[in-house]
Amino acid sequence: MKQKDIYILGIESSCDDTSAAIIHNGKVLSNIIANQEVHAKYGGVVPELASRAHQQNIVPVVQQAIERAGITKEQLSAIAFTRGPGLMGSLLVGTSFAKSLAVGLNIPLIDVNHMQAHILAHFIKEENAKIPPFPFICLTISGGHTQIVKIENYFDMEVLGETIDDAVGEAFDKSAKILGLPYPGGPLIDKYAQQGNPKAYPFTQPKVGDLEFSFSGLKTQILYFIQKNVKENPNFITENLNDICASIQHTIVEILVKKLKNTVKQTGIKHIAIAGGVSANSEIRKRLITAEKHWGWTTYIPKFEYTTDNAAMIAIAGYLKYLDNDYSDISVAAKARLKVTE
Repeated sequence: MKQKDIYILGIESSCDDTSAAIIHNGKVLSNIIANQEVHAKYGGVVPELASRAHQQNIVPVVQQAIERAGITKEQLSAIAFTRGPGLMGSLLVGTSFAKSLAVGLNIPLIDVNHMQAHILAHFIKEENAKIPPFPFICLTISGGHTQIVKIENYFDMEVLGETIDDAVGEAFDKSAKILGLPYPGGPLIDKYAQQGNPKAYPFTQPKVGDLEFSFSGLKTQILYFIQKNVKENPNFITENLNDICASIQHTIVEILVKKLKNTVKQTGIKHIAIAGGVSANSEIRKRLITAEKHWGWTTYIPKFEYTTDNAAMIAIAGYLKYLDNDYSDISVAAKARLKVTE
């Protein structure tokens, strides 16, 4: 019997990227992302400007996603959208649009947890893609989250450890700001680190629980280190940028890998995945590939386009919920704070 054609429209508007994607039976047909350049001059995302930009972008982005997928909106089976976590104003734009379209087309509405979607991006059907078996461990690393999550099933997740203060993405971006690099600075630290010596400047790692993270102390340490050296040599940053970036990145990645090693030791699970914006970092990817050789782990690294905020991950989560007939009521509300287990 021929499989029924299931087309899911995914809408993602949790922060500053407006994205829409179409998934057909688990495969991505389109994944459109409109970035917001407006925030760069402010050195961070301005919530009010973000929600206004979403209002401008959402109709053309959804239209483009449908056109590029080569289907009509009448062929859609359901609409999945990001319910949270994220910026309230941004979430409301995506939520309202998804509801209106679902009612207009008389098809199911499916709310998706943004952090679960990052993890479920691993289940997008791609050629030669490695799909993790249950149970597996996922390190979710982004601008707002740093967590070690045990995945028992698609929507059965348990947080084993998380940050007690700041997220890893914020640590990268704040370090970049201290160095005078433009926003978003995390990718720039990665870029300059390629040419630097990771052992040039040793930074101490925080002393917290085996599966816990802390980055506030490291950020302070980096700030004092830069201030002291710039006082002695005003050109210190310019002359040593590659080495500084390599040392910062090395320290952060060491912390992440060490916590994963502790997790494997405690759980005995050797299937390790990464998800979230920071999983685009080249050093963490490199370290996970070597972990396969050194420690016998099997690692799962998402494609670059599914690491940062994107609607393909919302659509795959929606597709998996659709198969379970797990639909949302039209009264569902956006939620700025939402745990990965909710």
